[in-house]
Amino acid sequence: MKKVLIFTASTGGGHNQAATSLEEEFIIQGFNVTKVDALKETSKILDLLIADGYKVLAKNLPKLYGGLYKISDKKRINNKVTNIITKLVRKSLYEKIKKNDPDLIIATHPFIVNVVGSLKEKNKIHIPFISIVTDYHIHQTYVNRNVDAYIAGSNHTKECIIERGIPKDRIYSYGIPIRKDFLKPKLVHKNDDAFTILLMGGSMGVRSIKKVLKNLVNNKNKLRVIVVCGNNRLLQKRLKRRFKNVYKNKDIIIYGFTKKIPILMDKSDIVITKPGGLTTSEAIAKKVPMLIPYMIPGQEEENADYLVKSNMAIRVTEINNINDIINKITSNKEILDTMRDNMQKVASNHSMGNIIELSNRLIKDYETEWRVSYGK
Repeated sequence: MKKVLIFTASTGGGHNQAATSLEEEFIIQGFNVTKVDALKETSKILDLLIADGYKVLAKNLPKLYGGLYKISDKKRINNKVTNIITKLVRKSLYEKIKKNDPDLIIATHPFIVNVVGSLKEKNKIHIPFISIVTDYHIHQTYVNRNVDAYIAGSNHTKECIIERGIPKDRIYSYGIPIRKDFLKPKLVHKNDDAFTILLMGGSMGVRSIKKVLKNLVNNKNKLRVIVVCGNNRLLQKRLKRRFKNVYKNKDIIIYGFTKKIPILMDKSDIVITKPGGLTTSEAIAKKVPMLIPYMIPGQEEENADYLVKSNMAIRVTEINNINDIINKITSNKEILDTMRDNMQKVASNHSMGNIIELSNRLIKDYETEWRVSYGK
């Protein structure tokens, strides 16, 4: 049984979700899989600084986070930062690799890329290495010549990676890994004529999502609004108290954490969300056009730019104007039809099966060229 070692990190949920989706598929395909939160298990200090630091900055100081994201995207500065991280965790990560003795290593977080890349550079390991890019643009932290294959969410992402100097034959537009449920044909259909909106983005806090909902309930049209608050129980409680069963010709349904997102997307005409890589990939797979009224500066801004330019999403620059956009969409069916067609074109390239096939090929190539060994 071939062994796969998947490294992730807990800066936002997307990296872990992608790792879990890969883990599930590799197990189905007969692999022995180990998933490791690399920062948590190698350096508690770094995990505190990076993972917890991300959560604090993204939630409370998003502009500062966006500035740090852009500064660290510069090659010279990025090299200094990633080299420090590599020196701090390389030994521990190397021990994890030796202990697991994998046939393949996959990273769903960019901070792992330089660490594994340096071990390959120093001939400490001779193992195929795949990097999963979990956004639609690429940050300099992902770039390392020792990566054997990059999995990109779109052809646009592939071009961005090529611009950073990575050979195009190492880049595969197989899609950001998402749960299988999002890849299934539509399971449910609406049973009435109410325009249905799926509203997500609880991690942005109470104010933004509450402001969107406050505008939607004042829309003149008959609307069904399905709100998903995730683990934000305070948000769920406040929204239920404020909006539940009080508006004429509006059906407001409020969830906390739920695993029913694929079904809720099937029921929805549009999704209003922040543009995280995983959430937007799920929407693309389900062909549900997006409205983007809020985002964290940095990678989410870049994702939004791509989605809007590709006509799969509409950017809402002012939440108070969101009803104008809703009214335009509901009165012109062709707008959403065109957006769905664009999503279908992107989604048609996505395949977890292709990722498995690529993995098998890399393992076979390495077995032919190398005897798996470790440096002293």
